[in-house]
Amino acid sequence: MNLINNKNILIVDEDQTALNYLEENLLKNIQNITILKAISYKECIKIVLNPDINIDIALINYQLSDIKDGLAVNFVLKKNIPTIAILNNDSQEIHNWILKSDIIDYISKTPKCDIKFITQTILRVLHNYDTHILLVDDSPTQLILAKQMLEHLKLNVTTALNGQEALDILNDPKNQDKFSLVLTDYNMPIMDGMELTKEIRKLYKKDQLGIIALSVSDKPTISTQFIKLGANDYLNKPYTQVELNTRINSNLEILELFKKTRDMANKDFLTGAFNRRYFFDSGEAIVLKAIRENKNVAVAMFDIDKFKNINDTYGHDIGDIAIKEVVSILNQNLRHSDLMARVGGEEFCVLLDNISKDDLITLFEKIRVSFENNILEVGDKKFGFTVSIGVYYGLNNNLEYMIKKADDGLYYCKNNGRNQVHLIEE
Repeated sequence: MNLINNKNILIVDEDQTALNYLEENLLKNIQNITILKAISYKECIKIVLNPDINIDIALINYQLSDIKDGLAVNFVLKKNIPTIAILNNDSQEIHNWILKSDIIDYISKTPKCDIKFITQTILRVLHNYDTHILLVDDSPTQLILAKQMLEHLKLNVTTALNGQEALDILNDPKNQDKFSLVLTDYNMPIMDGMELTKEIRKLYKKDQLGIIALSVSDKPTISTQFIKLGANDYLNKPYTQVELNTRINSNLEILELFKKTRDMANKDFLTGAFNRRYFFDSGEAIVLKAIRENKNVAVAMFDIDKFKNINDTYGHDIGDIAIKEVVSILNQNLRHSDLMARVGGEEFCVLLDNISKDDLITLFEKIRVSFENNILEVGDKKFGFTVSIGVYYGLNNNLEYMIKKADDGLYYCKNNGRNQVHLIEE
């Protein structure tokens, strides 16, 4: 089941069987959604105009008996709601309407619609609410039009007027890993789209940041040059909303597949935390950087106290919940730049740089107290647990040595009452 965060989906169709079929299958395939159903244009208006309801995406039948064909879809679109049209037939009139419409997609109505396609389309839009695009074009008019088309897909759009401005945005530390796609025009002053593509590929691989090149030129050599320089895709200007939707969705889906593949290799299946191998691979780079800057780092080992008792008392399913809770609490307290991994059954390791000794002690004591005060409720069961934390603070060119020192600190905690932080400083 695909997980997203609490979204409302509106479905409008006079066919009660179709409504129920869509509702049942969407609830089965997408978590944390609410389905709002209407069997007429009148009911649709009532839901859309309700100020207490925010609709994130809509599936609207093109033909409803209480209004002229297509007007229900147009009404919802005017409310800036991403909309998929449900089509009862395949007439030329409908195809002409599709070409002029701002719908994000359409489905042909059958006794059993392609629920996989519908689910993927809905998920794509729902994920777009958290997806960032960098749009680069020297024409303010083109920039505004393209931005509106992208925002119609509920994407978050940042704009730049030339390649150098775009590169500065990507190089800004606060934008690290923020963007999923760059859409860049070809002909621009200061730095054109090809030069920008070349520079981006020095920073990001094709599976990390997608590039779609845009140009008014219909010369095949232009698209070939862009692809050779590292662009993921190419789109001729002018383009329609449907063309843009297709290219954007296709590239974002491919990037997500790449991300899932990386996660499978680098992340722990149970918790989603990084695994031991990734911790060492990335940790070595952090340590080398600290050595160059002659700055101390901290390595901390976390262990759930009396974890065997949790498994023996409540069962291994509850034990797994406790392990996942460790990741949740650490994520709430650690910085984005801190490296955290599950390195054993109930053991976690954290590597932090750019932190003072005082801030380090304050942070880990805060984390320890967070566990101490945390109560988990699973069904009719309530339980809590504490953690022991061994911390190494200093600098050594051997990451394994620093982990061993943190582990010594953890061993001290286990033999001196647990539920404490022990610092070993060098």
